[in-house]
Amino acid sequence: MSNQPRNWLLAESTLARAADCAACHDQPGGKPFAGGVAFTLPFGTLYSTNITADRDTGIGRWSDDDFVRALHQGVAKDGRNLYPAFPYTSYTAMTRGDAVAIKAYLFSLPAVHAPDTPNQLPFPFNKRWTLSFWKMVLLDEHRFRPDPTRSELQNRGTYLSTALGHCGECHSPRNILMGMSTSKAYAGAKVSGWQAYNLTSDRASGLGEWTEAQLQRYMSTGYAEDHGPAAGPMAAVVENSTRYLTPEDIQAMVIYLRGIPAQRGESEVRARVPAAATDMRGGRLFAQACTGCHLLNGEGRQSPWASLRGDHSARDSSGANVVQVLSHGSQIDTVQGPMFMHSFIGGYSDDELAAIGNFVIGQFGLRQGRITPEQFRAQRASAADDSRSTR
Repeated sequence: MSNQPRNWLLAESTLARAADCAACHDQPGGKPFAGGVAFTLPFGTLYSTNITADRDTGIGRWSDDDFVRALHQGVAKDGRNLYPAFPYTSYTAMTRGDAVAIKAYLFSLPAVHAPDTPNQLPFPFNKRWTLSFWKMVLLDEHRFRPDPTRSELQNRGTYLSTALGHCGECHSPRNILMGMSTSKAYAGAKVSGWQAYNLTSDRASGLGEWTEAQLQRYMSTGYAEDHGPAAGPMAAVVENSTRYLTPEDIQAMVIYLRGIPAQRGESEVRARVPAAATDMRGGRLFAQACTGCHLLNGEGRQSPWASLRGDHSARDSSGANVVQVLSHGSQIDTVQGPMFMHSFIGGYSDDELAAIGNFVIGQFGLRQGRITPEQFRAQRASAADDSRSTR
């Protein structure tokens, strides 16, 4: 990295991993970095673009300056404003040297001919010129500079977590203009139906009860004892990004997270309360559908990645992520091989799935679940809409 101590230098491929480019630009089963990933937003659907070196459909004609301008200012080669689903509000702090190194890595890979999928945005959100005004208010264009009052490890963790890892983009709620809330930074937010949990040191809903060893293991493997496995978008972050970082990088990020002031989030993991008499129906269904992998004592039958004891999602009474996992399944590539859970939405009714979900929250999160059949009905409707839009 330019302007950084020599021992901060990262390989080009590691920088691309740390910036988590694959999470947004790799479709499951598709070519690396060819784009086409859908982002469902309150005002429409955006699709990620092809960032391979293809000269016609990718960024093969982009210069270093073009690429750096995109990351720092949110402007494409042709002068169009980029939508901030591309996290240039965080990447703007990246050094030029790191940005150019990421481009060099992308250009070292096979070019893929993959035309962009048209966005589905109503007026006025389909007018990119309006983003000029958005940037005037919400884009704080600056490069990262180490804080001389903090240790090198603290500064490294800050850079990895913000300018590269852009953790706040998912874990911070959005204000009325869809910018990251500064007053509630890292207090948790809903992202494409998944709850990105509170990363502050709040003990009730954040990371206050996690040890540093648990956080380091979670970020490097996707699982931490007594807190469960990563799922959904966070599993993708571990699989594509954080597991490739060095133990020192992970330690630096944990130190940064530990320094975030505690605060309660908008979606709380509620305090432990005695669960009401567990729905016997949910228990029977769980025994029928789930105990092949998840034991009733909270341990995983074949793998710790199937452990549910203390699972963070199970401790959320709203069951947002439990609903997502039951509806869409989850998968993560681990040192023991792929860990996979299939969707259950095709084999069970909405009432049955709600009963299973509330049993999981009561049994493993020791909370009173509030999952309703309507949540699964909405998942089915959304899946049907997605199917129609891709025909």
